[in-house]
Amino acid sequence: MSQDLWVDETLEKIKSKMYFVAERNQNKIPYTAENGVFNDYSQEKIYWWTNGFWPGIMWQMYHVTGNNLYKDIAVKTEQKMDQNFLMPAKLDHDNGFKWLPSAVADYRITGSQESRNRGLLAAELLAGRYNPAGHFLRAWNEWGGEKHLGWAIIDCMMNLPLLYWAWKETEDPRFLHIAVNHADMAQTCFVRPDGSVNHIVEFNPETGEMIKSHGGQGYEEGSSWTRGQAWGIYGFVLSYRHTQKESYLNTAKIIANYFIANIPDSSLIPVDFAQPQTCVWEDSTAAACSACAMIELSKYVKESEKQVYLNPAIRLLKALDENRCNWNPDIDNLLENCSAAYHDTRHNFPMIYADYYFIEAILKLADKDLFIW
Repeated sequence: MSQDLWVDETLEKIKSKMYFVAERNQNKIPYTAENGVFNDYSQEKIYWWTNGFWPGIMWQMYHVTGNNLYKDIAVKTEQKMDQNFLMPAKLDHDNGFKWLPSAVADYRITGSQESRNRGLLAAELLAGRYNPAGHFLRAWNEWGGEKHLGWAIIDCMMNLPLLYWAWKETEDPRFLHIAVNHADMAQTCFVRPDGSVNHIVEFNPETGEMIKSHGGQGYEEGSSWTRGQAWGIYGFVLSYRHTQKESYLNTAKIIANYFIANIPDSSLIPVDFAQPQTCVWEDSTAAACSACAMIELSKYVKESEKQVYLNPAIRLLKALDENRCNWNPDIDNLLENCSAAYHDTRHNFPMIYADYYFIEAILKLADKDLFIW
């Protein structure tokens, strides 16, 4: 089967399945699924960092189909998320993940001034987490008995586009300076010489001095948490797209090259590239997000390099399509075998952002995606 035909057929399968999924789950904000039924974070976990991905899926589907069902669900979800703005302890660096695929996407499509206001408020709150001594955006608030005052994580590279958007929307260079300073810091403190990345870097919050790295959601300190690799690739590609700073493109390539070199023969991605060979835990979110990232990366490299990144992305997506996608319209989730963290007790289960990035990647290949980041 030709690549174009495979993309077309996969997109049609997505359209067919997602209509039934959306219709069944109009009042939910899903994170995972139990026995093929989405759970709901629209009440007690309205603050959860993944809550933007459900409206993000809805906007992507509205963009490609024009069906108002998707638009209505996205708008309703965005409005529910206003509750999070009144929870300061539950506002962290993930404002980009929350409000780019919801409020900012809404504004880009509909011109809604309410949505623009939500996006700018989210950006201001994100900018307020900037530590000028260490040039980083603080990741988390206090939990687990730790204050995390000096903690930054690689995931934040995906939140920087909220600041780039706010800079372009308001022409206020504060947003640009904060985003660039954080990205520059990440190049130095997160990306290792071989292209692998740290998940967590701890700084002295008073002096800005780097103290150490932590294994975080990966196998151990110094190992290679695969979703962190994906955040690194996509985050630096996006920083390049927004700033045209060449070093960000080069950094994305270095991380992508490392990722590609470690893709197993099955093309199914483990939780950590350094996990024991006997471990069967996978993370389909890492596969889908890295595929998205490499498709985006292929747009900006030299013509002779495009297939270096496009071919592995397609290989990952085809492996997911054939082995990890549940195409049954009666099952809510699309992708299976995701893992939030290596040392969690639960593994190989569905997560909403795996579905989002798989859909975004297929739409990218079909040249029908809505640019959200």
